[in-house]
Amino acid sequence: MTIQTTIAGHSLRVHKAFLISTSAAAVLAAGLCITESAMAQTAASGASSLPPVQVDAPSARVRRAQPQRAATNRAARPQRAARTAPVVAQPLSVRSQDARTGQVGYITTSISSGTKTNTPLVNVPQSVSVLTKDFIKDQDFRSIGEAIRYVPGVVPHQGEGNRDDLVIRGQRTNADFFIDGIRDDVQYFRDLYNTQRIEVLKGPNAMIFGRGGGGGVINRVQKEADGVPIREVTVQGGSFGNGRVTMDTGGAVNENVAARINAMYENSGSYRDFVHLERYGINPTMTIRGEDTSVKLSYEYLHDDRTADRGIPAQGTVPAPSPARPTVPVNTSYSTFFGNPDQSYSKQDVHIANAVIEHDFNNGLTVKNSSRYANYDKFYQNVFPTTSFFVNPAGQASISAYNNLAQRENLFNQTDWTYRTHTGPIKHTITFGTEFGQQNTFSLRNTGSINGGATLLVPASSPTTFAPWTFTHNNATNGDANAYATLNLASVYVQDQIEFNRYLQIIGGVRYDRFDLTATNLNPGGTRESRVDNLVSPRIGVIVKPIENVSVYGSYSTSYLPSAGDQFSSLTPSLALTVPEKFINSEVGVKWDIHPRLQAAAAVYDLDRENQRFIVNGLVTALGKTNTKGAELSLTGYVTDQWQVTGGYAYTDARIVDASSATIVAGNRVGLVPYNTFTMWNKYQFTEMWGAGLGVIHYDNFFATSDDTVRLKSFTRVDAAVYFRLDKTWRGQLNIENLFDTRYFASADAANNITPGSPRAFRASITANF
Repeated sequence: MTIQTTIAGHSLRVHKAFLISTSAAAVLAAGLCITESAMAQTAASGASSLPPVQVDAPSARVRRAQPQRAATNRAARPQRAARTAPVVAQPLSVRSQDARTGQVGYITTSISSGTKTNTPLVNVPQSVSVLTKDFIKDQDFRSIGEAIRYVPGVVPHQGEGNRDDLVIRGQRTNADFFIDGIRDDVQYFRDLYNTQRIEVLKGPNAMIFGRGGGGGVINRVQKEADGVPIREVTVQGGSFGNGRVTMDTGGAVNENVAARINAMYENSGSYRDFVHLERYGINPTMTIRGEDTSVKLSYEYLHDDRTADRGIPAQGTVPAPSPARPTVPVNTSYSTFFGNPDQSYSKQDVHIANAVIEHDFNNGLTVKNSSRYANYDKFYQNVFPTTSFFVNPAGQASISAYNNLAQRENLFNQTDWTYRTHTGPIKHTITFGTEFGQQNTFSLRNTGSINGGATLLVPASSPTTFAPWTFTHNNATNGDANAYATLNLASVYVQDQIEFNRYLQIIGGVRYDRFDLTATNLNPGGTRESRVDNLVSPRIGVIVKPIENVSVYGSYSTSYLPSAGDQFSSLTPSLALTVPEKFINSEVGVKWDIHPRLQAAAAVYDLDRENQRFIVNGLVTALGKTNTKGAELSLTGYVTDQWQVTGGYAYTDARIVDASSATIVAGNRVGLVPYNTFTMWNKYQFTEMWGAGLGVIHYDNFFATSDDTVRLKSFTRVDAAVYFRLDKTWRGQLNIENLFDTRYFASADAANNITPGSPRAFRASITANF
C-alpha cells in the first residue's frame, strides 16, 4: 500500500503540455459532439453510422413529380392528416471494423500503424505480418508467444517464465509492445481474448513508435464497438486440465452509440509438472459518433496468476562447454520441474483506460487525439536452476531463488494531424503530431536463501524440491534493486506520403524525442541519477509500382534505445554516462497482391545494432555491436475460395560483431536465432459444415544464448485442426498441437533455463452465436 501511494503521488507531476493537449481535445470533442447531437435531434431522421458513412435523412429525399391538378379541385378536397413515418434507428454496422482495413479471413489489406494513416499494405515500405482474429481463432491461440511462431523472422523467448518476450530479426525485446499504436511496455503476459489482429512490423521505425523497436514492434489492435451485432460465447477444454471460456457481445445502442464487452476466464494446467494458470479479463468499449466527430472509450482489467516456470538446465561437460564444443539440455522428461513450484509464481493486475477522439474538418484536414492511463502491478518469485553451473558431472543441479516487484503507472497522449492536399499533380498526405508521456516505476528485488546459503544442490534425477526458502533484501551482498524511476518524454514528428504518379511514391519523415529519466536508488548509500537524451530518428521509403498490384520498395530507418534499456527501472552512475544504443535498418522488398485476397511479399535487409553495453573494470561502456542479415518470404490469404494460408520462410544470420561481454564475443551467433525457419498454416473448407487445418513449423538448430555454449536441436512440428458448423448458432473445433508428438525445445532464457516443447495436446471448443 505504501508503494502504491508513493507512485500515485509522483504521478501527479504530469507535463503541462500533456494536460493542455488532452484538455483541448476533450473540449473540442465535447463541443462538436453536442452540436452534432443537437442538429441530429432537430432533423426528421438523421442517423449517422459507425464508422463514418454519409446516410441521408428520410426528410431529405426528393419526391417524385406529381401530375398537375387544378387548384380548385385540390382546395375543395378534404385535407388528410399528414402521415409521419416512424423513425427507425439506422444500424451502426454500415461499415465494420473489418471493412475499414479489408480484413477478411486471414487477410488484411491495409493498416494505419505503419504510417499513422490507413495505408494499403502494398504501399507500406516495410515488412509487415498481420495475424487476424480469424487466424487466432482457428489456431485457438491464447498468447502472443504462441501466435508469432507462424511469423517469419520472429522467435519466442522464454521470458523467464513470467512475461511476453520475443526475438525479432535477432533483437530481443520485452518492451516493444503496443495497443492501438500506444506503448504497452511492462513485462507481463498479454491475452488475446479482445484482439482484432496482431500486427508485426519488422525493422526499427522510431518515426512512428518512438524509442526501442530495434528489430520491430508488436501492435495489438483491440476489438472495438463498431455497431456490428455480436453475441458469442466460446467454451474450451483440453489436455492437461485446460479450461477456458470467452464472451464477446455488443451492437448499436441507438443511432449514435455502440457498445461492446469482451471477457475471458481461464483455469488450466500444463504438460509441465506442478504448473498451473488462472487468469481473467474484461474489456468494455463504447463508441459515440456525430457527423464528423467520434469518441471511442475503452477500459481493460486483466488478472493473471500462474506458476513461474524457468524450464530445465543444460548438461555440464568436462572440459566446460564452449562455442567449439557446445553442450545440450539435460536428458530429462519434458515435464520435469527444477526447483520449488510452490514458491515459484507470477501475479499481475493490469488496468488500461483509453480515450480516442477523432474529427474531420471536411477540408482535407483530420485530427486524432489518443489518451491512455495504465496501471501495472506485477510480482514474480522463482526457485529455479541457477546460473552458477549446469548439471554437473556428478548429476547435481544448483537451485537459487529471488523475487521481484514492479509497479508502473503510464500516462500517454498522442495527437496526430493529417492533411491531404496537392501540389500540382502530386498528391501529399502530410502527418504531423506530438506525443507526451510520463512513466513512474517502482522496482524491488529480494534474494532467496536456504539453510544459510544462496544455493541448494539437488539430484538432476529428482530436481523438484519443496524445501522452504526465505527472501530478504540484501543490497550489500547482491545489489538487490530498490529504486524509483520517473520518465518524462516529449516527441514531435512530421511525415509526408508523396504520390508523384501511379508508378512512384515516397514516404519520408523525422521524429524528435526528448527522453528525460531520473532514477533514485532507495538502498542505503544509493544515489539519484538522471540523464536526458535528445534523439532524432529519420525514415525514408521509396515505392515503385510497375503495375497497380505490385510494389518494389527500398527503405532506411533508425531507432534508439536509451541507456537504461528496455525497462528503465534503474539508472546506475555508469549507465547515466552511456550513450543510447542505435539501430540502423536498410531494406529492399517486393509486395504482390496476387489477387484481391492473396498477398505475397519478400524482403532482404541489413540491420546494425550499435553501442551495446560492455562491462570494463566494473563500468558500463558502449562497445558492443551486432549485425543481422536476412531474407523473408510470406504468403497470406485465399489461394481459392475454400483454401486459406498464412506463413512463410525466413533466413536470419545474426552475429556478434564487437564483444558485449567476456563470453559474448565477435563471431558468435546471437541466441535464439535459427538460420532457417519455415512456417505455414493451411485451412480448407470442404463444405459449409466441415473444414480442416494443417500447419508446419520448422526451426533449424539455434543457441540458447549468445555465448553459443548450449545448442538446441532443429525440429519440425505439425499442428492440425478440424472445424464443424452445425448451423448459424453452433460451431465447434478440435485443435491438435504437435500432432506427431515430436520432442523439441521451444525456447530458452539462458543456458540454465530451457523450455521443452509440449507433447501432443488436444483442445476442443464449442461456440454459440445468439
